[in-house]
Amino acid sequence: MKKIFFLFGTRPEAIKMIPLIKACEQQPDKWQTYVCVTGQHRQMLAQVLDFFGVTPHEDLALMKPGQTLFDITADGLKRLDEVLEREQPDVLVVQGDTTSAFTGALAAYYKKIKIAHIEAGLRSGNKYSPFPEEMNRKMTGNLADFHFAPTVNAQENLHAENIREHVYVTGNTVIDALLITLDLIKDAPAYKEYFSFLDPAKKTILVTGHRRESFGQPFEEICMAIRDIAVKYAGQVQIVYPVHLNPQVQEPVQRLLSDVAGVHLIDPLDYPYLVWLMQQSYLVLTDSGGIQEEAPALGKPVLVMREVTERTEGIAAGTARLVGTSRKAIAENCMALLDDVALYQQMAQAVNPYGNGTSSAQIIDILYKVL
Repeated sequence: MKKIFFLFGTRPEAIKMIPLIKACEQQPDKWQTYVCVTGQHRQMLAQVLDFFGVTPHEDLALMKPGQTLFDITADGLKRLDEVLEREQPDVLVVQGDTTSAFTGALAAYYKKIKIAHIEAGLRSGNKYSPFPEEMNRKMTGNLADFHFAPTVNAQENLHAENIREHVYVTGNTVIDALLITLDLIKDAPAYKEYFSFLDPAKKTILVTGHRRESFGQPFEEICMAIRDIAVKYAGQVQIVYPVHLNPQVQEPVQRLLSDVAGVHLIDPLDYPYLVWLMQQSYLVLTDSGGIQEEAPALGKPVLVMREVTERTEGIAAGTARLVGTSRKAIAENCMALLDDVALYQQMAQAVNPYGNGTSSAQIIDILYKVL
């Protein structure tokens, strides 16, 4: 039996790690599973863990008012020193590009514990965009022993950095999580009741936006583009924007969009409610990484409101389009999808490059063999 230590702190990490935890729990003769959370996104994280039925063994409780990247990194390393010394796992698993992922990999390296990096090899090519995620994933990649790349392109990024040993292309576990969620929410009336304000005769546009590199003028542009779309297609579309709680998101969104007819500004959604809404949507405007992978699996075109994206496979496959953060570009690309049925179908029917829901089983099987 091998002891596997899962470390994560944010909701997106949890969503992508939970299928792996479930896969290990289904093989109790092979794996002793240990789940450690950092406590960064406490409320949002708790909702996901409860939905999927996962109870952490350890909570590092790193969240504190006004904390900085320095605090998360330093406090995380100190707490992990104690926990890893006590638990002595055979492998520590981190996911993606968060500061908790990098900190966890660094702590495991200091303890000479094997490191598995899930969603390895994503690169934007700009160390400040997204910040600090681009360097978090690069540094984690340099520390990791096992690299689970979601796509061939991600694998090639690792090869270009001379990371060639134990690199495996497995698809992305977010698709596993999405399929599990769809099964759990199937036919549940609570979701339809929650969104009773939606008019089924109108096309729904889902908007998510929260990236720190867009704070300031880019967010103003995003909001004005949403306003332009709502005004031009009044009576035809409804825009739903679950607004992130960060004040730098709340302020421009509330100021520029709260009085616009057809725009529904709602509280952040629990993951299953977000998946339900994504299912009902006609198209998605987002700066989220996970949604770039999830929405195409549901046949929903995605417009990516960022200047660069590390998920270039979706752009190449035609499931997503990188439109930047200018008011004009966002509005024009969205209007094109609303007006041009052929263009819409081309994106909606493109093949999602991020896997078919078997990623977790592949990763766990490979890990057991190499360990």
